[in-house]
Amino acid sequence: MSLDFTAIDFETANSSNASACSVGLVRVRGGEIVDQTGWLIQPPVGYDEFHPRNVEIHGIHAEDVSTAIGWSDQLEFLEDFAGDDVMVAHNAGFDMAVLRRACEATGDVCPPYRYVCSVQVARQVYDLESYRLPFAAAAAGFTDFSHHEATADALASAHIMIDAARRVDASDIRELAAKTRVRVGQIPIGAVTGALITA
Repeated sequence: MSLDFTAIDFETANSSNASACSVGLVRVRGGEIVDQTGWLIQPPVGYDEFHPRNVEIHGIHAEDVSTAIGWSDQLEFLEDFAGDDVMVAHNAGFDMAVLRRACEATGDVCPPYRYVCSVQVARQVYDLESYRLPFAAAAAGFTDFSHHEATADALASAHIMIDAARRVDASDIRELAAKTRVRVGQIPIGAVTGALITA
């Protein structure tokens, strides 16, 4: 077995989880980063207002996504990149909620991804004053990245998990979760909405 997963990060246009406006994806194979990508997204209709606070955080404006692909059209690209990987995200509950709520807004069936939260893993592996992404990534040796740029954030999350696996001598993502006492969650199969489950 080997440490294989896809790290993911979403940015949103406003306080609604459905308002995805960008995504970053990073593929890890055998504990090595082998590919990365990201793109802008037109948030679903009704969730497409850009709030000043969100713009201040990530720097994406409504005009930046005016020619971007919509949620439903980009979902195929996301699924093609991630395949059946376990997803990893820093504060994974947020990113999985974006997947679920944007799918709910557009009527798409949400992919039933399994996922592990790098915040929770970091809390078990590092002794830090803050487990926010820049601090946890620095502990993993990954510094000087553009926080709140989706692909950069996904890359930071991937580095945390790779470093954590090395520190606890875990050979794959499930062993890493087990050794750090972190649950592997899953989006319910066939769900458009509903609560996340853990296993």
